[in-house]
Amino acid sequence: MSPISDRGVGPGDEHVRPRGVSDATVEALGTLSEALETVEQARGHLYAFHQLTGGADLTLGRAVEQLRAAGHGDQADLVEREIVGRNVIPGCWTFQVVEAYNATYYTPFTDVERQVRQELVDGRRHLYEAEMKEARRTQGHPDHTARPDPDSWGTG
Repeated sequence: MSPISDRGVGPGDEHVRPRGVSDATVEALGTLSEALETVEQARGHLYAFHQLTGGADLTLGRAVEQLRAAGHGDQADLVEREIVGRNVIPGCWTFQVVEAYNATYYTPFTDVERQVRQELVDGRRHLYEAEMKEARRTQGHPDHTARPDPDSWGTG
């Protein structure tokens, strides 16, 4: 189903609340969606932590080589022994932290969010935002009637 309705420039059916769904339900689902978006950001930061820490460890390896080449074997040994390849928390490298977060928190969160949406609004997403968009549109502005071609999305 296209994100643009065949009825005009308004929301497609996937962004229209089913009959009988209250404002309070749409608001609660909007808040749940907001929480999920925050978790998505946190997860992105966790992946950044993983990549940055891994990159730093590889850079440490170069520093060890450079210290040795400069005649500082004791200091190179210290960095290598104490920091290179070190766990970031007891027993874990960053990939294990990411995996634990995904398994323990992220996946259950997304599964429950999807289940709640399915049970309450037939799985529809962003109802609160879609209704806000309709309420806040600038009437008569040329952008209001623009109809993007979904087939061209992502062809950059």
